[in-house]
Amino acid sequence: MSRRTNRAGLTAALAMCLSIAVIGCAGPDAAEKVILSPQIDGEWRQIAGNPDLGKYTSSRQEPVDFAVWQAADGTWQLWSCIRNTNCGGRTRLFYRWEGKNLTDANWQPSGIAMQADTNAGEQAGGLQAPYVFRINDIYYMFYGDWNRICLATSMDGKHFERTKNERGEPDLFSGPYENTRDPIVLRCRGLYFCYYTGHVPGNSPQKHKCAVFCRTSSDLKKWSEPVKVSAGGSPAQGKEWDGGNAECPFVVEMQGRYYLFRNQKYGENNLNTQYCSMNPFDFGVDDDSFMTGTLAVAAPEIIEHNGQYYIAALMPNLKGIRIAKLKWLPKKQE
Repeated sequence: MSRRTNRAGLTAALAMCLSIAVIGCAGPDAAEKVILSPQIDGEWRQIAGNPDLGKYTSSRQEPVDFAVWQAADGTWQLWSCIRNTNCGGRTRLFYRWEGKNLTDANWQPSGIAMQADTNAGEQAGGLQAPYVFRINDIYYMFYGDWNRICLATSMDGKHFERTKNERGEPDLFSGPYENTRDPIVLRCRGLYFCYYTGHVPGNSPQKHKCAVFCRTSSDLKKWSEPVKVSAGGSPAQGKEWDGGNAECPFVVEMQGRYYLFRNQKYGENNLNTQYCSMNPFDFGVDDDSFMTGTLAVAAPEIIEHNGQYYIAALMPNLKGIRIAKLKWLPKKQE
């Protein structure tokens, strides 16, 4: 048996063991719950636009992958990766907006929030897709630096500092594909599940040019081997960019089921596909049987506040970010 085959077997075994451990997160009757389908509920409101970056401003810049969360003082924070700027390198940096209420329109632009630190091993201009969650009094920001998933922390939810390892760098892991990016972290029964994306060049012999992976951790420091949880299927068909058919994953747990939002198109024809599974490690690889529907959105983030779900997504013209209420309806039986 080759080392590659043995490692693949160990990864599959790990996924099976962890699946058994976590499928029961919401109780033994989860299988009897109705499968739900997310739907936009009402009008969109624009909360962020295309910001003034000073010397880094470019006519080609676009706000893309982002995160929304509530800071310690009650204000709402939005950090977005702005791409195609004049900051050099991979042209990306993080910009920040602040809102008094989640439902307000046109949040206050608050300046550049973070740029890549090449002294910490980050790719110049390579910051991508932040995601923030709070544990007790600490805010954790996962983000991509073009090659790795990295971590920064904050006490107030506004000012973040990189959490550096023994090498003096903020990275947690990378791979197995290139351009490791777009993290989202879900917590269940003492484990953290980090879902993220990677892709390989179009001429690669890999069957799946882009995929959603998951790793788990009990302490946010040591992470398991990656499990490919979603790839291929109908979203990978057509002439879209090979590396963009499984981007910006977002996972929501409801009533013992896990809902994956998987992105494949930006811009005026924006498109996101949703999947539902009782196994957080399996949303279908070359398998559409877990699909629950599609939404005309790009890079969505799902927010629950005061018992109401909201969805934030990119503007179709890629000139800002919008938000709307989200409702969950029983999936129509075919």
